[in-house]
Amino acid sequence: MTEPAVPTAPAPIEVDEELVRNVAALVEADARGMVLNLVADLRSADLARLVSHLPLGDARQLVGWLPPDPLADVLPELESSLRGELLDDFSAPQIVKLLDRLETDDQADVLGDLAETDAETVEAVLPQLEDSLDVRQLLTYDEETAGGLMSTEYVAVRAEATVAEATEEVRRCAETIDPVYVVYAVDTRGALVGVVPLKRLLLSRARARLADLAEDDVVTVTPDVDQEEVARIMERYDLIALPVVSRDNRLLGRITIDDVVDVIREEAEEDLQRAVGITGEEELSSGVFAVSRGRLVWLLLGLAGAYVSGLVIVGFEEALQVAPVLALFIPIVMAMAGNAGIQSSAIAVQGLASGDLWRSDLVRRIGKELGVALINGVVLAVALGVIVVVSGFGDDTQRLALTAGLALLFVIVLSTLVGATVPLALSRVGIDPALAMGPFITVSNDILGLLVFFFVATVLYL
Repeated sequence: MTEPAVPTAPAPIEVDEELVRNVAALVEADARGMVLNLVADLRSADLARLVSHLPLGDARQLVGWLPPDPLADVLPELESSLRGELLDDFSAPQIVKLLDRLETDDQADVLGDLAETDAETVEAVLPQLEDSLDVRQLLTYDEETAGGLMSTEYVAVRAEATVAEATEEVRRCAETIDPVYVVYAVDTRGALVGVVPLKRLLLSRARARLADLAEDDVVTVTPDVDQEEVARIMERYDLIALPVVSRDNRLLGRITIDDVVDVIREEAEEDLQRAVGITGEEELSSGVFAVSRGRLVWLLLGLAGAYVSGLVIVGFEEALQVAPVLALFIPIVMAMAGNAGIQSSAIAVQGLASGDLWRSDLVRRIGKELGVALINGVVLAVALGVIVVVSGFGDDTQRLALTAGLALLFVIVLSTLVGATVPLALSRVGIDPALAMGPFITVSNDILGLLVFFFVATVLYL
């Protein structure tokens, strides 16, 4: 007998440029029914992606058409700046109905973005929320800390309760708390006693005490812990949920793995932006002036650094007049100095970000980078010397090759050490080490490289 076919879920609709064009055309044609039918099967993340790529006017119209449930699920998936702009069209009662469908951490995120453009609406919305006190407390935490990440929805049961009572509490909370990974055992004052994984709870005898089943070796964080450290802790101990406790160990909330995945992505994007000289948080929906402000600071620094590099060259004008051939090596020195510095700084920043590189590793780290710089510097110096000899520059070709090679060796060693130590120095004083990459290293190493090159050329060649 042939077994009946098992029904499968329809494949998700791919959000691509064609879909965006079709939806935009339908929105402009005011075809509300067709638009809602077209987006009905989209997951919340895909619907958010569609909204993000629509022109702002069309996005406002589409969001206004969406029913409350899918719209509420879309809000946490949107970029911060776009989320605030779209909610400008909603009244306070409408925002309350949407937020009450979300968990408290998502409510706090949405209201935090809205507060940047419309603080009055936030003050009108907060008292009307079902979890007003919890959300108000979450808003007091920095958004890049454990307190800003945590949700106040969790299953907590007295440690003296039985498995049957704990199971019933899980059933009662199942509608409002999703997902449930563990049950937290607490004492009479709300302090965390231990954690019971859901699987252990379901496989234990109904009359067993929760305190006897709980794991008391619990990894916790306080609300002021930075979100990068939270991500490192959850990665290090393979956690899917991390409890947040107060200084006296009272359970305040939990951070789930989906929130940490977002943190990892955001931190990686932030480090990449800072590495290329972008301050602030630049998103696809960010305005022109916001983007300009984030980039202009480092461009001005680059301009100042380039001007100083030019002054260094002008300072050795007489040397260039005596030996114009030295000008050939200026772009070589600047390029190699920048490349060597960025390579070593990138590894240092990566080590600091992952927590694998500590400040106490400074001596060992410098020793390793010095060895790498010497090997690379010697190879590149010999290669440049050979190129100079083969090219031929008159009677002084060999001396010129020696000068260029030694200068390049010194420049690479110096640039590599600068690139390796600056991120550690910035980390020590509380500055994001990612700022050491990109323009900062390039500008500083250009200046140092030129000074070293002209000093070596003056001593050995002129």
